[in-house]
Amino acid sequence: MAEVKLFGNWGSPFSCRIEIALKLKGVEYEFIEEDVYNDNKSPLLLKYNPVHKKIPVLLHNGKPICESVVILEYIDETWEGPSILPKDPYERAMARFWTKFLEEKCFPPMKQASWSTGEEQEKAKEEATELLKILEGTLSGKKFFGGDSIGMVDIVANFIAHWFIILQEITGLELLTHEKFPKLGQWLDDYLSCSIIKETLPPKDKLTASFQARIQAATTSK
Repeated sequence: MAEVKLFGNWGSPFSCRIEIALKLKGVEYEFIEEDVYNDNKSPLLLKYNPVHKKIPVLLHNGKPICESVVILEYIDETWEGPSILPKDPYERAMARFWTKFLEEKCFPPMKQASWSTGEEQEKAKEEATELLKILEGTLSGKKFFGGDSIGMVDIVANFIAHWFIILQEITGLELLTHEKFPKLGQWLDDYLSCSIIKETLPPKDKLTASFQARIQAATTSK
């Protein structure tokens, strides 16, 4: 029996966060695919995450840990290897701040801009643009959000680096470009060129097909 199991979904940016962290630490794990998008969650997932009933769930020695950011911190504290959170207390607090900023401020309007139309989309685009300007400013003089190596904020921002960029291509949205945000553009290139990131992110063609199917289904249902 594997010591570490991860309940996730191949196309989820949240379970992908955990896979990246485990690979950075060199931890072997068993990935258990959950059919969350068809509301076909396994009894084990419901058992290990009865509160939220969501992925990801990390099972370590039979003990479940839920919520991706909580899991990232657990992994960092449990296993040796490259640090996911900085050792310095102030830098650690800043990493948590920007993680919260991404999750609570940036992602909602970016998703809204990707999936909505008309006035609703324009409003979301304006909000997302202002937030991306703030993110752009945090990268001044740094390769990654935490410095010279991938850390917590970069891992959480993987939604921007892969999922959002693919959605932009499908929908024709030009919100995040190298011309508008050169520092974020360079971060995208540096992040996506890392071997662990490249081998862990879901295949672009498969994710594109999944998004196109969801867009088609949404259009048909209207």
